[in-house]
Amino acid sequence: MRYITTDDALPPALRGIADHSWHARGVCQGMSPAEADRLFFPTPRGHRAIAEAREVCGRCPVRTECFNYALDNAIPEGIWGGLTASERLAWRKKAADRLDYTRVRAAFRGRDVHLSTPERKTVVRHAYARGWSAERLAYVLGIDLDWARDQLREEREAIDNRDRYALHQEPEPQEQKRTPQAPNTPGTGNAQGPHDGTPHDTPVPVDRQKHTPELIAQLGKAA
Repeated sequence: MRYITTDDALPPALRGIADHSWHARGVCQGMSPAEADRLFFPTPRGHRAIAEAREVCGRCPVRTECFNYALDNAIPEGIWGGLTASERLAWRKKAADRLDYTRVRAAFRGRDVHLSTPERKTVVRHAYARGWSAERLAYVLGIDLDWARDQLREEREAIDNRDRYALHQEPEPQEQKRTPQAPNTPGTGNAQGPHDGTPHDTPVPVDRQKHTPELIAQLGKAA
């Protein structure tokens, strides 16, 4: 029996660790094994071969997929995506802590992506917010059903604790700032006004709407 699906969404460009379909679009496809070994697995001092390999990778349409494949599979040797093994070492150290939402979306679409710990945490948070079942989360992450239930329960407890802390958190008391007043010394700028006894440096509230027409008229006369 055949089934017709209604999902017309285009699959993401990111490929998974078990997906080799990008090989067919590589510039190095069809190269003889001896030539490929010479270029992409050179000797430590094979600078000329490394330069030629970089030139080939520079015009390859699947350079990113090649790099991700080497990174996800922790390939320690060879040139992948135009980078040598030593150049990929820094990326390999950061791979466990990376958070790439393109990879997260690819996992939602069913791609076999080796997600990092922050990326898996993002999937769990999304699953809880969207009301996913434990079965669906277990299928997406490829984990045990009991583990998926534990992940959803931990996410719920984390959100409850965050909300409980926000509700019981008391606002910090605000310190009252007192404006220092200069002594009332005769003959200084801080002397009291001649009419109401208010110091000159004390701000006096002014009704904006009441004085605006008068100010506009005075400005017009001055112009």
